[in-house]
Amino acid sequence: MLGPQGAPRLLLPPPLLLLLLLLPGSEAAAGKKTVVQKEADFDKPYTDAVNGELLNIYAFNHTVTRNATEGVRVSVNVLSELKETPVLFVVRQKEAVVSFQVPLILRGLYQRKYLYQDVSRTLCQPQTKSEVEMQFFYVDVSTLSVSNASYQLQVTRVDNFVLRTNEHFTFNATAAQPQYFKYEFPEGVDFVIVKVTSAMAFPCSVISIQDILCPVYDLDNNVAFIGMYQTMTKKAAITVQKKDFPSHSFYVVVVVKTEDQACGGPLHYYPFTKDEPVDQGNRQKTLDVVVSPAVTSQAYVSGMLFCLGVFLSFYVLTVLIACWENWRQQKKKKQLGLLAAIETPSTETDNGSTASTENVTDSLLSTEASYSYTDRSLENMAGRPRLDSLSSVEEDDYDTLADIDSDKNVIRTKQYLYVADLARKDKRVLRKKYQIYFWNIATIAVFYALPVIQLVITYQTVVNVTGNQDICYYNFLCAHPLGNLSAFNNILSNMGYILLGLLFLLIILQREINYNRALMRNDLQAVECGIPKHFGLFYAMGTALMMEGLLSACYHVCPNYTNFQFDTSFMYMIAGLCMLKLYQKRHPDINASAYSAYACLAIVIFFSVVGVVFGKGNTAFWIVFSVIHILSTLLLSTQLYYMGRWKLDSGIPRRILHVLYTDCIRQCSGPMYVDRMVLLVMGNVINWSL
Repeated sequence: MLGPQGAPRLLLPPPLLLLLLLLPGSEAAAGKKTVVQKEADFDKPYTDAVNGELLNIYAFNHTVTRNATEGVRVSVNVLSELKETPVLFVVRQKEAVVSFQVPLILRGLYQRKYLYQDVSRTLCQPQTKSEVEMQFFYVDVSTLSVSNASYQLQVTRVDNFVLRTNEHFTFNATAAQPQYFKYEFPEGVDFVIVKVTSAMAFPCSVISIQDILCPVYDLDNNVAFIGMYQTMTKKAAITVQKKDFPSHSFYVVVVVKTEDQACGGPLHYYPFTKDEPVDQGNRQKTLDVVVSPAVTSQAYVSGMLFCLGVFLSFYVLTVLIACWENWRQQKKKKQLGLLAAIETPSTETDNGSTASTENVTDSLLSTEASYSYTDRSLENMAGRPRLDSLSSVEEDDYDTLADIDSDKNVIRTKQYLYVADLARKDKRVLRKKYQIYFWNIATIAVFYALPVIQLVITYQTVVNVTGNQDICYYNFLCAHPLGNLSAFNNILSNMGYILLGLLFLLIILQREINYNRALMRNDLQAVECGIPKHFGLFYAMGTALMMEGLLSACYHVCPNYTNFQFDTSFMYMIAGLCMLKLYQKRHPDINASAYSAYACLAIVIFFSVVGVVFGKGNTAFWIVFSVIHILSTLLLSTQLYYMGRWKLDSGIPRRILHVLYTDCIRQCSGPMYVDRMVLLVMGNVINWSL
């Protein structure tokens, strides 16, 4: 402002006086400070200069209405190359103060320094309670440079500062020229999704959702201080809930990072001189933002009911099939009873002696047939002894057999085997053996699931408190939050594993009850037909399926690089148990014990985790893994080929050389078990090729 004779008038308001007193320098220099205040207009560029003895103040005013928000942007460019003595810009508003220096210095990884000469900042707009209010703000420009520092200043109004629903807006941003916009929730909309896209992957940028508060954190070094944020290359999406913002509005902040390392990009070279600024070139990014309504509460309820209905329909179908099967069995029994009643002679003839003779003859024939069938049954039972029985079974209860009919080394090394040859053990022994599978996996599930649940709760809490959505790897375009869960739909999708696993267990329980009832009434088909039925593996498979659903849901609470093994562990469990069950169907007596089976699965899981952590680009690891893999498949193939009738000891090399010498060198003879050899060779070739 000019004085009466046109000379600049010195204005020293208390805040500015305090600022001058805090500036370093002598008291004489502080006393000679010249302050020039100028009335300034929007959209008009001001080119001026300041030095250590001159401070410029630009006064702006604009009209603010309660129902309309106007964005104001300050753009500055320092024309002088003064890295040691930058120019300080301070924007004083009614409820906020924004300050920044030019050249603007931003720090990257390993404290790398990046300088920016062209800086633009959007001012935070305070709320007003009046219908119309005139607001003032001031831009102070100062420096400690002895020589003049030239700069250019321009203040403009921001078009499209308030985003509209379903309307796209395209803009440019750099690390020193961040952008942010305001969005207000319409009536009846509780969830919106903010989508930001770009045609270029780099430079890396950050999308932040912040409450309507001043100041707005819109620089790379402070954007993570408040609100929700995530890095992006070409696409980003953040779902925002209305209940999280008391003013029912929020800021969409877009910041371009100084480095691309956070988005998986390369790092710049180290500067040769310590603390030397790194040249970045042109790191401008063109982005497009649109805010659209997300799914409604009714859609949440409909989706949950639909999923629940789909899986409950399997329960209904199972009940209907069980009822139909029960009705069919009852009908069959009635038909058999009616047929027996029709075939029974019900009329009495006059020749009583003849009828009596016929009845006696029928009775004798029936008795003879019964005895002959009993003899055959006893012969069959004697021909199929149950070995390895419990200690409670007395040896007098069965006849001893010759070794050729009972020795496993004789039976299992026959050239042609049948299922009956591999189903000779006592069913009570096998039942307890297979029941261990269920109890072991139940114990594993409890000890495995409790820490997992605690960990994912901690992950979700950290995400909610810090707002850092980069902790979890979601498909944010399809993630729908509910309550404190960031992606409820991903968790809901695992409900099928649990419900169908429970249905599987119920079906197995019903089958076991029916089988035990048949054994109690000495049903011939249950006692003598087929291989002995053991349900321990089935229970273990059902439990593993339910745990797969639970742990997959835990993984999807916050999926990331450190916890993806939560559900894959039980995938290995399910695959291993299924293979064991298939093998047990044809080899009931040779199946592995629960302890060795779970130990092998634990080794597989261990190597899968080690491969993920250390296997990327590590040739030595893959060499060691390949050797272990080939040796393991060879040992398993040998176990299957000889039906478990071989020993791994110090004499194995000598026996291998002996077989090679006798079967390959002295005479060219084929393998004894050709069919097994062909299948095992095919399996090993497939395994090694993968």
